[in-house]
Amino acid sequence: MKCLVVIAHPLADSLCQTLAQSAIQALTEAGHTVEIEDLYRAEFPPELTSDERCSYYAPCFDASAVQAQVRRLLQAEALVLVFPTWWFGFPAILKGWFDRVWAPGVAYDHATDLGPIKARLHGLRHTLAITSLGSPWWVDRLLLRQPVRRVLQTALLGTCAPGCHFQMLSLYKAERLSADQVEAFHARVRRTLGKWASR
Repeated sequence: MKCLVVIAHPLADSLCQTLAQSAIQALTEAGHTVEIEDLYRAEFPPELTSDERCSYYAPCFDASAVQAQVRRLLQAEALVLVFPTWWFGFPAILKGWFDRVWAPGVAYDHATDLGPIKARLHGLRHTLAITSLGSPWWVDRLLLRQPVRRVLQTALLGTCAPGCHFQMLSLYKAERLSADQVEAFHARVRRTLGKWASR
């Protein structure tokens, strides 16, 4: 498959970057084609521009400033998102990537009566979100009810790529884990992506 790996962490030596490398290695070893979108390294501007916002309901969305990102998204059959969860949400740069790239005419179409949007990402077959959190699992799952997972699964993929198989791997208490615990999570990432070869 053609796989797009989107990385959203500002530090080159971060845990998220090492997890991204494990994902890239697993996908490559399984024979997939891998494109990498490292948002911080590419200095991706997350702010929706005034031209982009004004064109959201125009006949044609102005995607001129994000053509390369749009091309990579539309070509992807599989998507891997690697990011830290900050304040139980996305890093701003990743939220901006969704705002600017998952746009009308790209990821979905507006209904003529402004009703439910119509999906366009029918070629996207698999998505894996890999994230690290400082909090324990019960805060995310029991108190907050996994807000990041719900946004990804329901709001984004559920409306723009309804046929996409979604998985999420969350590394909790990431700042207090032993090297063995971190390696076990790396192995989990590799196992999960290794299964994509047989689907």
